[in-house]
Amino acid sequence: MSEPLSRTVTLDQGPVKGYMAPEGDVYVFYGIPYATAPTGTQKFRPPLPPPSWTETIEAVETNIICPQNLALRNYTGDIKMQEDCLIANVYVPDSEVTNLPVVVYVHGGLYQFGYGTIRTPIHMVKSKKLIVVNFNYRVGAHGLLCLGTKDVPGNAGMKDQVALLRWVHNNIAQFGGNPNDVTINGCSAGGSSVDLMMLSKITRGLFHKVIPESGSNTASFSIQLDPIANAKMILKELNVHVEDFHALENFYKTAPYEMLYKVDVRQRIDTSTVFAPCIERDIGEEMFLDDHPVNILKSGDYPKLPMLYGITEMEGIYRMNNFDIWKDQMNENFADFLPENLKFTSEEERREVAQKLKQFYFGDEPISEKNALDYVIFFTDVMFGYGTAKNVKMQVDAGNDQIYLYEYSFVDDSDDFIPYTNIRGATHCAQARALMDLNNESELSQEYKDFKTIMRELWINFITTGYVFLCMTRLI
Repeated sequence: MSEPLSRTVTLDQGPVKGYMAPEGDVYVFYGIPYATAPTGTQKFRPPLPPPSWTETIEAVETNIICPQNLALRNYTGDIKMQEDCLIANVYVPDSEVTNLPVVVYVHGGLYQFGYGTIRTPIHMVKSKKLIVVNFNYRVGAHGLLCLGTKDVPGNAGMKDQVALLRWVHNNIAQFGGNPNDVTINGCSAGGSSVDLMMLSKITRGLFHKVIPESGSNTASFSIQLDPIANAKMILKELNVHVEDFHALENFYKTAPYEMLYKVDVRQRIDTSTVFAPCIERDIGEEMFLDDHPVNILKSGDYPKLPMLYGITEMEGIYRMNNFDIWKDQMNENFADFLPENLKFTSEEERREVAQKLKQFYFGDEPISEKNALDYVIFFTDVMFGYGTAKNVKMQVDAGNDQIYLYEYSFVDDSDDFIPYTNIRGATHCAQARALMDLNNESELSQEYKDFKTIMRELWINFITTGYVFLCMTRLI
């Protein structure tokens, strides 16, 4: 039996050996440390420099993930969860071409879950037109607890993302990539992340094009408005009592990570996220975010980069799991479902706005199985559509004339109907599924296969040129 095809690359840290993917035409380097996550009582600090080595590392480890609640995501396979989890995976075409455009893909997962290889880009890299990097970053409390102290300054997970971009800038040429042609891409929390990175002062010059999918930096789930209250809420759910702020901080610094992820923070009716990026307190260290995204967008003080920006037609389908419970709660007090980032002068104004919104989406009918589609549309607009539209308008007002805005609406005959309807819709991050690999691609309908080919060509054209265009022969 012949040896598997391999390629060795020498980095500043040391040599790494990757292997040909089973699909062929792509070498993959898994599990390369791009930074070191601090542990113990320092676990909420920014990332440290990566390790170095002299012997060649076999870059084959695919199962490392950062601390999170595995039971809430039903992950399968041999998962290796550990605090020191900051690894990158590099996908390189079987080609001698150098200076290729680079895509850095940021995984989603509500800022609470996920890992780099949850979506893989083998089919896109087979085009031999680009290199793709995906990676782990700290999520949940480890990545987004924000207390504004020296030991818990906030945004550790976002600083992991910045460390990855710096690692790419310093190392990607060794793989044949161009450090001066980097596109950042992600969906959901990944889309929110890349949109936030566009505004951060510490990312400037590290990327050159941006693709936020189904997530914007003005969405209600993108920023914690009251991080201290969120930190206290978790303790209340755990039945842990602390007397003061010092004890609060000490609990998080010393609690085992299994305890930090016992509370289910996935579905909040005000569409907020408990552990999300925050506006940092200046403690004399590097800050990822020093002001609210809306204020930065208004100021225009950020690079105006080419963007491919959009949502799916029915993002809100993913909230149908809560429909049977939430419909009754919405009928009782619709104001509870207003986004957290809406501010009102009085409770009376809040109730008036809630009533107008309920009337707009549901008319005079109570929310029930009869208008389940309107429920989907409501959450599509509130969580994704409004933030994206607001962001694009503010970018255009600030002078960015390089934005492509889309709505993804493709559905396949194999897709499930929306519950209580005879309608199919493109759900949350459906465009990411169209772009990335699926385990059963050979079993997909021909129509979906053809559409995945079109989507990949559109995205690759933007990544390689900054423009969106499609060869018309594809449509004939």
